[in-house]
Amino acid sequence: MHRFVHRVLVISTALIFCGASFAQEGNVTIHRDEWGVPHIYGPTDASVVYGFVTAQAQDNFWQVEDSLIQALGRSAEVNGEAALAADWLNRALRIPEISHAEWETLPSEIQALTIASARALNDHVKRTGVKPRLIERFEPWHFVAFSRFSVYQLFIFNRAGLKSEEIGAVMQMSAALSSPQSKVPQLDASAFRLDPAYAQAGSNTWAIAPSRSRSGGAMLFINPHQPYFGPGQWYEGHIHSEEGLHFSGAGFFASPLPTIGHNERLGWSHTVNTPDVIDVYRIKVNDAAKPTHYDYAGGQRELTSREDSIVVKTEIGTDRRSFNFHRSHHGPLLAKRGDEMLAVRLAKFDEGGQLQQRHAMLKAKNLKEFRAALGQLASPMFNTMYADADGNIFYAYYGAVPKRRDDIDWTQPVDGSDPKNEWQGYHPLEELPVLENPDPGYMQNCNATPFMATGDGFNLDATKYPRYIAPEPDNNRSRNSRLMLSGRKPFGFDQLRDMTFDTRVIEADTMLPMLVVEAAARDLQKDDFDRVNKAMFHLLKWNRQARADSEGMALYFQWRFVMTQKGVIDPVKALFQAMDELTAMYGSWKVKWGELNRLQRRHTGGKEGFDDAQPSVAVSGGPGDPFGTIFNVYSRPAPGQKRMYAVAGHSYVGLVDFSNVDDARSLLVFGENADPASPHHFDQATLFAQREYKRAWFNRKDVEKASRSVLHLNYQAR
Repeated sequence: MHRFVHRVLVISTALIFCGASFAQEGNVTIHRDEWGVPHIYGPTDASVVYGFVTAQAQDNFWQVEDSLIQALGRSAEVNGEAALAADWLNRALRIPEISHAEWETLPSEIQALTIASARALNDHVKRTGVKPRLIERFEPWHFVAFSRFSVYQLFIFNRAGLKSEEIGAVMQMSAALSSPQSKVPQLDASAFRLDPAYAQAGSNTWAIAPSRSRSGGAMLFINPHQPYFGPGQWYEGHIHSEEGLHFSGAGFFASPLPTIGHNERLGWSHTVNTPDVIDVYRIKVNDAAKPTHYDYAGGQRELTSREDSIVVKTEIGTDRRSFNFHRSHHGPLLAKRGDEMLAVRLAKFDEGGQLQQRHAMLKAKNLKEFRAALGQLASPMFNTMYADADGNIFYAYYGAVPKRRDDIDWTQPVDGSDPKNEWQGYHPLEELPVLENPDPGYMQNCNATPFMATGDGFNLDATKYPRYIAPEPDNNRSRNSRLMLSGRKPFGFDQLRDMTFDTRVIEADTMLPMLVVEAAARDLQKDDFDRVNKAMFHLLKWNRQARADSEGMALYFQWRFVMTQKGVIDPVKALFQAMDELTAMYGSWKVKWGELNRLQRRHTGGKEGFDDAQPSVAVSGGPGDPFGTIFNVYSRPAPGQKRMYAVAGHSYVGLVDFSNVDDARSLLVFGENADPASPHHFDQATLFAQREYKRAWFNRKDVEKASRSVLHLNYQAR
């Protein structure tokens, strides 16, 4: 057991039901505005973190606990065999072990944040009587584990390119090595595949310089496209500490701090990027007499091994599965390809430091301080777009990118026996693609190349960077953003607000002319000729906007879905099939997009299926990739459903003009509270459907005027 600092906590709470509050005095105050967003005030950074995590627990305790359960590699204890593979990977990566050890080395001020987070959950359980599904007592190091899990296991690991079957083979071997007589797990290979919602999680972000702003202030568009369910969903909050931590934004459930948003002076957003921060090494175990040795530098090294066990829920109770994990100096052995084992190395995985870096970013007051925080390179990835009150805009293709030889293909497994393939430290921030205050007065990133972030002639030169740093191509959202932001005309705040919900399908500009050419070249029978002409006329008169009332969008989407997801390459055949499918579902192929594209809130964990019989709202927007639509809504068909329901896309959205941060705007896709009985369960869905923001109150006087309930807590640290 780890030794934790024990502190006295006195709690004074208000009961809050349906907007009514009975407040008592305390040094931590949580105001809830008309949308249920918590605004937390306290004397110390730890005290407002205590309030922030308390608010998360009030609004969605199930998700907070579930996120931590997954981060600890204990999901199979509540979800059974289906979660075993994810837990095995978590333990093979040693996320709990390394995070536990890292907590002991954290600076005291960061330990204090995690202590406050754990106490917030333990106090919530005691105060409300809610029964956790698994975790009887939350501990500070759990939040370090979640920080590591949420980046490496959710976002990065699947970039290794390992096949599910290859990982499953090693998992079965590790079970047999540990206990030859035990039950060897029979795995569905899909258990190792990335959830489709994460595969679709793109993002948009723009920064506008004062030269292009009517107010004279820099402006920032914050638009991550995260899944709407599960551990990667956003929670909005506003924290204000007398120690200088004043920040409004969003973070994942179980995050002690918001991770995107703004303070009084500056703000930033992230988009997913793909710097090469994960490598796979081929490990050769050639000596039958020494099965735990592997080739290296003309000699041999010995694998290290350790035992671990995972508890699995069964129909009659629980079953403990034991595993023997092996590790080379490159990293854990996680897959088998042919006769070779494959080891995975993850940038900055062992070193940690994410919470320290995040805390420094939140408290930065200018670009110099922000760059210094970012320069810690503790977090392994994410494009970072920035704007501030001094008028600076800044973009970093950020990542903890290892220095490597540049004459081999690092996208494939490399020879683990060759010392020349070792990493040679990390590229400092100054060696990564970084752009500051370009002449065109704007920057954008939509998960595309960093070398087309702004107007022509002012971009970074890709040839000056190693090939492995930034492999992304351009994409349609990036092209659409450049078209919208180009020129010299300044933008008003209201104009930019409308642009952030733009529904143009830029891909149609190239796909529809191609369809016309293909259809004209066909020798069709009269009935088919008449049918394709009607469909073509329908599509060509369409304004190429993904609006809820658009019939052209519905047909276009179904046509492209048949081509890209059902493998009908012939565009004319795909068009006929799309028309037939729409007619079968709706009685006509002329159907409004909003009849297909819906927003429905189900259980936060994402395992509950959608239901056409349950309430939902029609929404505009569409897939960002490949459609190029800025207003991203990723919906997917499912068997037994007539409609499609959004699973990712515009999730938390923010818009800030740094000439007046008190007038910032935000939107959270469903609402703050996961309880269907709460008035804030689905209240923001109306705004989402109408493509509107709400006020993101920042000034304390404004917050208190907008307050609908108040909760006072005492958090005393000794």
